[in-house]
Amino acid sequence: MADPQGFLTTRERELPARRPVPVRIRDWKEVYEEQELGQLQRQAGRCMDCGIPFCHSGCPLGNLIPEWNNFAWKGDWADAIERLHATNNFPEFTGRLCPAPCETACVLGINQPAVTIKQVEVTTIERAFDEGLVTPLPPERLSGKTVAVVGSGPAGLAAAQQLTRAGHTVAVFERADKPGGLLRYGIPEFKMEKSVLDRRLDQMTAEGTRFRNGMDVGVDITGRQLRDRYDAVVLALGATVPRDLDAPGRQLGGIHQAMEFLPQGNRAALGEHVEGQILATGKHVVVIGGGDTGADCIGTSHRQGAASVTSLEIMPQPGEDRPGSQPWPTYPMLYRVASAHEEGGDRIYAVSTTEFVGDDEGNVAALRLTEVEFVDGRPTSKPGTEREIPAQLVLFAMGFLGPQGSGVLEQLGVELDERSNVRRDKNFMSSVPGVFVAGDAGRGQSLIVWAIAEGRAAAAGVDAWLTGSSSLPRPIAPTDRPLTA
Repeated sequence: MADPQGFLTTRERELPARRPVPVRIRDWKEVYEEQELGQLQRQAGRCMDCGIPFCHSGCPLGNLIPEWNNFAWKGDWADAIERLHATNNFPEFTGRLCPAPCETACVLGINQPAVTIKQVEVTTIERAFDEGLVTPLPPERLSGKTVAVVGSGPAGLAAAQQLTRAGHTVAVFERADKPGGLLRYGIPEFKMEKSVLDRRLDQMTAEGTRFRNGMDVGVDITGRQLRDRYDAVVLALGATVPRDLDAPGRQLGGIHQAMEFLPQGNRAALGEHVEGQILATGKHVVVIGGGDTGADCIGTSHRQGAASVTSLEIMPQPGEDRPGSQPWPTYPMLYRVASAHEEGGDRIYAVSTTEFVGDDEGNVAALRLTEVEFVDGRPTSKPGTEREIPAQLVLFAMGFLGPQGSGVLEQLGVELDERSNVRRDKNFMSSVPGVFVAGDAGRGQSLIVWAIAEGRAAAAGVDAWLTGSSSLPRPIAPTDRPLTA
């Protein structure tokens, strides 16, 4: 184990400092400063190497957390990254973007602050890159089999890397001009700079993975053509159909989905010219939805110079302590303050939008809302609580319903389940032989760590179908679900 007395001598949880708000909202660089290495290693030393490490059950990848905590505490970064990469293709992504269900399952977290697992993870991979420990791992021989991966988000990239390393010839199709999916155009620079993504893509390219950018599968190439050209197909399309809000005034100008706003902001932050860009500059911005996507909209709006930013959430404000109905080691609903919330704006809970109010030019000018209370599990308006707030830009960040049903899914003829996700069997294969599905397209909207786990598991299913058996790891089954109460 790590330091046998670490959890006794270092009882406080220490994380890297965030850059000062007045500084960071003037640029698009990542929010966190570099943590002093000795402090990080002391945190790794708090890991107790539990007989039953519940952090493993919190993480769908089955990350060997006590092992790489031990190596990080010792400063053995070569062994630490070997253990980390054994279960996770992209720890630099999860170390920045995952909400860390492993930490809420940490045994130390029962009566002390949990080990800073996520920070140890991202430090380990950054040290590995700095020390030249992350190198291409091309296959020793090729299988002669070809695989098309549709979508280059975390699930698609994980499946592609696993299958390439297994010896198959893999082509990743991405309809955007560059690969990465939401990692590139959905996640703001201040959460993950795109150089982090690009260096991993360089490794994958050197290993033999081929990227076909600017290819809208279902339009530029049909599902039938994919099946004819490739021995297997992996659908990693994501859940791209957003939830909408059909309230009076929805047709007004200035009301947009988050995934219309964020990709444009990302492109502009990277120096690209975006014709007709949706901007928050000088506007009263209202973000409907209180999750990670909502926080991304808030942070982007601050950096664009919004006059004000207000976040609306229909659910009541959660508490700061774990509720009794969500006991350890489940992932609890807590009041969390993301870096974007720290930068300013109002957060209003237990409210519902009743109408969008327009100006004389047909643009949104205000938003009418009412407070709600939950009766028999359903939100009910509270009489006499109606009010109006200014809103010149309204952004919907209310989650996603499932994959786009038209196009390649129709062309391939795959079956959908009752939630409009692609139905798959225990090996991640759809109803069409040779067509597999990984990530949100099959699971529904979920976390990045689940997407990577799905990509790895689906790759094992593809490999077994192509060759008769597979030695690739399979961290989860399609029916596995997060550890919740």
